[in-house]
Amino acid sequence: MGQGELKNTLKVQRAIRDITQEELAAAIGVTRKTINTIENGVYTPSSVLALKLARYFDVPVEQIFQLTE
Repeated sequence: MGQGELKNTLKVQRAIRDITQEELAAAIGVTRKTINTIENGVYTPSSVLALKLARYFDVPVEQIFQLTE
């Protein structure tokens, strides 16, 4: 069984709430570059960071991150 690929809707979540990468990064304690690399699929966030993002947006983590196979 393959590992699959992690897709995310982080950019969409930000757009819905009209916040910048900088604002999101500051709110959860990471750099803007971290947010950018997650949005572009370059960096896979840790479980803790994924949960922080879900908590910030008040949605289930699966609404932001989806594993495709």
